[in-house]
Amino acid sequence: MDGRILHFRLAGINNQNFIMRDEETGTWWQQISGKAILGPLKGRQLERVAFDEVSYALWKQENPRGLVLLADPKLEKKYAEADWEIRMLRNPTVTPVDSRDPLKPRDLVVGISVGEVDKAYPVQKLLTENPVTDALGRTPVLIVVGPDGRSVRCFERIVAGQTLDLFRKTGSSLFRLVDTQTGSEWDFSGKAVSGPLSGKSLPRMQTLKDYWFDWKLYHPRTSVYHAGELRRISGS
Repeated sequence: MDGRILHFRLAGINNQNFIMRDEETGTWWQQISGKAILGPLKGRQLERVAFDEVSYALWKQENPRGLVLLADPKLEKKYAEADWEIRMLRNPTVTPVDSRDPLKPRDLVVGISVGEVDKAYPVQKLLTENPVTDALGRTPVLIVVGPDGRSVRCFERIVAGQTLDLFRKTGSSLFRLVDTQTGSEWDFSGKAVSGPLSGKSLPRMQTLKDYWFDWKLYHPRTSVYHAGELRRISGS
């Protein structure tokens, strides 16, 4: 922040969302937004960096020389157990529940923001309709669940000024997408591995896997994806 390196520690929970406290100024920061909510830097915003949430097997396949952060043996017993997400489903939420909501508070969604447009994609829909083609404002997007059935990525589906329509290739032992415009094949990293666009890459877009109640709280104007709602973009 302003050229100064901050060091963060757990300070508490706000609406069941992580609160960080920096050691240098004592300011408290909201995890989901990176915004300072209390202290000398209140109102300031941490710069967001891209991240990827995928299974270890898939990550290792794509990054065979990658390094892994090991557990601290002294604290290992305090780490959450492997089934913590299942156990969390039984916990009540502390935020108001609207009976008109299309989703339950702890339904998992993949949230995407483009400018002032926010949208939530229920994970169950992504699994059954994989891949999902949509448009956020004037940005054409593609949301894909990987071959492990757990990892989710989003791409802007414009390459060399052309908007692509992509579908899952059937009858292949490898995970492949095919675009109808050129017949090129794409892997889960968003790279074209064969065809006229071979070597090109779809621009990656940031996603956030979150519970519906949490995503909605910090993105109050969000919409929710429903099948068959793709809008044609002018000029595409």
